[in-house]
Amino acid sequence: MDEKSTGREGLTRRNYIRYGGTALGAGMLAGCTSDSSGSDETTAAAETTTEAAAETTTAADTETETDTAEADGSYSVTMEPMGEVTFDSVPESWAAYDGGYADMAVALGVGDGVTGVGGAGRYYTYVYDELPGVSVDREQIEAYPEVRTKEEFYELDNDVHLYDPNMLINWFDWDQEDVDEIAENVAPFVGNLIFRRSDGWHDYRYYTLYEAFEKVAQVFQREERYEAFAALHDEFIAEIQSRLPPADERPNVFLTYEGTTEPETFSPYRLNDKGTSKKQWNDLGVTDALTGTDIENLSTTNRGELDYENLLEVDPDVILIRGHERKTAAEFRDTVLAYMEDHPVGGELTAVQNGRVYRGGYLNQGPIHNLFLTERAAKQMYPEEFGEVTSDAELFDRQRVADVVNGEF
Repeated sequence: MDEKSTGREGLTRRNYIRYGGTALGAGMLAGCTSDSSGSDETTAAAETTTEAAAETTTAADTETETDTAEADGSYSVTMEPMGEVTFDSVPESWAAYDGGYADMAVALGVGDGVTGVGGAGRYYTYVYDELPGVSVDREQIEAYPEVRTKEEFYELDNDVHLYDPNMLINWFDWDQEDVDEIAENVAPFVGNLIFRRSDGWHDYRYYTLYEAFEKVAQVFQREERYEAFAALHDEFIAEIQSRLPPADERPNVFLTYEGTTEPETFSPYRLNDKGTSKKQWNDLGVTDALTGTDIENLSTTNRGELDYENLLEVDPDVILIRGHERKTAAEFRDTVLAYMEDHPVGGELTAVQNGRVYRGGYLNQGPIHNLFLTERAAKQMYPEEFGEVTSDAELFDRQRVADVVNGEF
C-alpha cells in the first residue's frame, strides 16, 4: 500500500503523539532480551566516586525530565514491540484489535471511548451484564467490527490503537511503511499479541495479562484503578488456589478449537506456552494432556488437526472446546457433547463418557473476562469443591468489580 490508497494525501503529523528513543521503523521487528520484570534499574551500590557522581547526575537529569513531563502534560509508555511512545494528553478515543485489550480499557473505566474492534466476533461483552453500571457501546463496535485497513484507521481517527502492529504485518499484509504512516498521521500503536506464544514472527518480549494491563493503564493514566483491580484479582486467585486438591488428584486437559456442533477434527492448543488465553487453566494447576507428545500448538503456521482416533490415543480426563462461547453450558451439552456421545469413536473417550466436555473459554481475555472464566473453569475442573458448571454459584464479588471499573474504591 502507498499513501495514495488512503485518499488522504498530504496529511501532516499530529502533535498528539511522538515516538521517543529508537525510531519505530528501525526497531519494530527486533527481538527483545529483557526479562519479565522489564526493569533496567541498577540495584548494586556504586563502587567508585566516579560512578557515584555519574549516578547523581543521572538522577538529577531524570528528575528534570519528570518535572518537564508533568509541567507540559506529556508522559511516556514503553512496551514491545513499539518501544517508547510519548503522549501529549490522555487518549479519549481508541480501537483494539481483540477483546482482551478492549476489556482492559473497559476495566479501567474508559470503555465509552471505543470506536471499533479488529475482531469483534470474539469480543464477548455479555459478561458486563452482571456488573452494575458497567457497559460498552455494542452498536459502535458492530459498526466497525473488523478494524484492520488503513482506510478504517483514518476514518475512525483515534487517539491510540491497542494493537500489536506486527500482527497487522504478519496477518493482514501491511508493511512497515503502512504502520509508520498510521502512527505518524493518526495515532500510535500500543499493544503486544499475548494470547498465545507459538508464532515464529513474535521474537520479542511477551507480557502476562496483568503486565499488558498495566501498560494500558499507563496509556490511559488509570494506574490506581489498575492497582485496585490487580489486588482484587490476586485475592481471588489465592482463594481459589487454597481450595484446590493435591496435584496428583487434578485432571489432565485437552484444549482445542472446533466451532461446529458436530465436531470431527480438533485443532490442538498447548497449555505450556503460557499465552493469556490459557491463564485460568494454568492458575488452576491442571496438566496438559498432550505433554510428552510431539503435537504442536496451533499457530499461524501450524494448522494441524486431530481426529477421534488420534484423540483416543491421548484419552484426556477433560476436553475443552473453544468456539462455542455464545452457547450456555446447557446448550453446549445438548449439542456438542450429545453429538460426541453418539459418535462411534468419540463415545469411547473417557471425558465423553464422564460428561467432562466443556466450553474452552475465550481466545482473547482481559481482566474482567478472566474473573468470569476462572470462576467457570474452577467449576469445570473441580465441581465437588466449587459446584457444577451449570450452577449459579458466584466465586467473586460482582459489585466490587463494578466499583473498581467505576472508580469507587
